[in-house]
Amino acid sequence: MNFLFIIAGLVLLILGGNWLLKAAVALSLKLNIPKIVIGMTVVSFATSAPELIVSLKAALNGAPDLALGNVIGSNIANLGFVLGITLLFGAMEIQKSFYKTDWPVMMLASVLLYFFLAGDQVIVRYEGIILFSLLVLFLMYLLRFQKATLEEDLPEDEDALSLFYMLFYLVIGGVGLWAGSELLVKGAKAMAEDFGVSQRIIAVTVVSVGTSIPELSASIIAVIKKEKAISLGNLIGSNIFNILAVLGITSIVTPVAVSDLGLLSNDIFWMLGISFLTLPFVFLPKRFQLNWKHGIVLLVLYGAFIYRTL
Repeated sequence: MNFLFIIAGLVLLILGGNWLLKAAVALSLKLNIPKIVIGMTVVSFATSAPELIVSLKAALNGAPDLALGNVIGSNIANLGFVLGITLLFGAMEIQKSFYKTDWPVMMLASVLLYFFLAGDQVIVRYEGIILFSLLVLFLMYLLRFQKATLEEDLPEDEDALSLFYMLFYLVIGGVGLWAGSELLVKGAKAMAEDFGVSQRIIAVTVVSVGTSIPELSASIIAVIKKEKAISLGNLIGSNIFNILAVLGITSIVTPVAVSDLGLLSNDIFWMLGISFLTLPFVFLPKRFQLNWKHGIVLLVLYGAFIYRTL
């Protein structure tokens, strides 16, 4: 039953996030907000809404390991699991923005998270403000220097909704996110108790993979259709938002403390390691291209992480 709660929660979170995205983009276009700004802010925050709601709910419910485990586990899953599987379906060309901005910002955010947690094992409000401020600076940089990339990320079919449907999607999206977070957090906490494991283990395995399913499906479809919509930059962007937006906002609302030290002795080092490895992968053996061999290595590493964690 608890597993069904988790599945139902994930389904509602995915649907709620998509509905909220449709409403937010359509409303922004109706208000004549430039498409570049919509792609940079509205789309990015809407797609991160499920992770944000889950982390907020978990932290406020006294389950900070779920909040942290969800973010750290999702970052590992995005690069190890999602990217690994995607590369099995075809090679991926890498843009130069990867090493100029995306990868450095992801590593900076990851290292900052490690130092914020390593000192006192808690992310307090001023540290959350630092994380969120870094996100704002990053978005300002993208708006100034990478406008074309941002416009590509904007859905093209979200501008024909009437006011009624915008409000309808906004409401059901919000309800879906709220109900999904309730079920997911409740199911994850109960499953941890049933199996006699920590909430952190459930978070970095079941919950994190579940919240990475939308990225996985979008990535595979895009590669099969040979579209440019998916790239390593998209997955890295998701990792950046997970740390700077999700944990930044959550810790501003309430401190996020570590209960299970496995997050610091194991999980976060896997996140740092796999994140770092993407840099040499992009240059070796062929510059600016990832292929199925990289995918197999990433999947083996992700499997090793799951084995080591369990």
